[in-house]
Amino acid sequence: MHITATAISLTVENPSTSARFLTDHFGFAIVQEAPGFASLTRDDVGANVIFLARGIETLPADQRDAVAQGLILAFVVDDLEGELARLTHEGVPITMPLTVEEWGERAFQVRDPNGVILQLVDWNG
Repeated sequence: MHITATAISLTVENPSTSARFLTDHFGFAIVQEAPGFASLTRDDVGANVIFLARGIETLPADQRDAVAQGLILAFVVDDLEGELARLTHEGVPITMPLTVEEWGERAFQVRDPNGVILQLVDWNG
């Protein structure tokens, strides 16, 4: 097998809202958008993020109403404190404060308007 690209696809209530959150606060660019669909990328991320509308008929019937739950979209960053300060300044609610785990992981979380958890993280272990 030869994999040529990777994407993370999340089903949400409003794809445009999640897409705008990633463009406004995380520097992503929308590469494709249609009703019920948005695909985003960044040059320095190894995967596209795709948002699909709950109920979209392109999904199999047993997947259409399942929304993203129990998933954390994590981004490893160089300046964790700087990103925390920037997002706070931009008015993004911090839903998990900066924490430090015994194995060296440091992280904080925010949620997009559809409830998707985004975690910014670094490791000092």
